Amino acid sequence: MIDFHTHIIPNIDDGSRSIEETFKLISEAKEVGFTGIILTSHYIENYYETDVPERDVWVKAISDNLKAKGIDTNLYLGNEIYMSNNMMKLLVEGKASTINNSSYVLFEMPLNVEPMNLYDVIYSLQENRLIPILAHPERYKFIQKEPELVYDLIEKGVLMQANYGSILGIYGEKAQIIVRKFFEADMIHFLGTDVHRQNTIYKRVPQALKAIQEIIGESKLNELSTKNPMLVLNNKKIEIEEPDEVVLTLKEKLIMHLKK
Repeated sequence: MIDFHTHIIPNIDDGSRSIEETFKLISEAKEVGFTGIILTSHYIENYYETDVPERDVWVKAISDNLKAKGIDTNLYLGNEIYMSNNMMKLLVEGKASTINNSSYVLFEMPLNVEPMNLYDVIYSLQENRLIPILAHPERYKFIQKEPELVYDLIEKGVLMQANYGSILGIYGEKAQIIVRKFFEADMIHFLGTDVHRQNTIYKRVPQALKAIQEIIGESKLNELSTKNPMLVLNNKKIEIEEPDEVVLTLKEKLIMHLKK
C-alpha cells in the first residue's frame, strides 16, 4: 500500500516535531502494511513555505537513513497545497510541488467556507495539463451540506482522496456519513492517513481497511490504496468509474444541516 497523504517531514508544518518522531511514524506505517509514503507537507502561503529544494534534501536524507538501516520503505515528495490564485505560480517557481514530479497536484480548501475561486483555480491547473486531487472532501463543512459538489468536481476532472480515519468517525459523524456515501458512489480515488503524530491513525488503519472493504470490496480497496497511487507516482493516466450521485436519507440530511 501507498500512504497518499502524510505530514512526516519534521518541523516544517504542523506534523512531525522531530526526526525521531519521523522515524517512529515510518515504522508505524511499515507495521500496518505501507511500503511507500508520499510526504505531502502543507504549503500555505505566508505560513508554511518550505520550498522544493529543502524538502528534497529531507526526503533524500531520510531515505538514505532508511536504506542504511535496511528498511525498505519508499518515500516520495509531494505537497498538500492550500488553494489560492497563486497555486500555478508556486508550482512553476519550485516553491510547492506536484506529487513525485508528476502531473498530479494534491490541494486542500478552507474547511468551513466554499472558496469563490474554486473553479478558476482548478481550470488554471488543468490549462497547464495538471490533474487536481482534492484532499479529504468529506471533511469540508460546505460539502457535508452539499455533497453534490463533489460529483460536479469529479465530472470536471478533479480526483478525490479520502482519509482512512473518516470511516471510523475520527473527524466526526458528518464526515463518517459522507465518506461512506462517497465510497458507495465511486467518488473516492485514493486513500491517505493524513498522519501528523505518532500513536494516532496508523494503529487504526487495519480497522479502517476492514470497514472500507466491507463497503467497496477487496479489489476496489486495492485500487484506492495501491494501484491508483502507483499510477500517480509513475505519472500514468487513471481511468475512473462514472460516479453515482449521493442520496442522503432524511435522517442523514437532518444530521448534516442541524447537528453541530
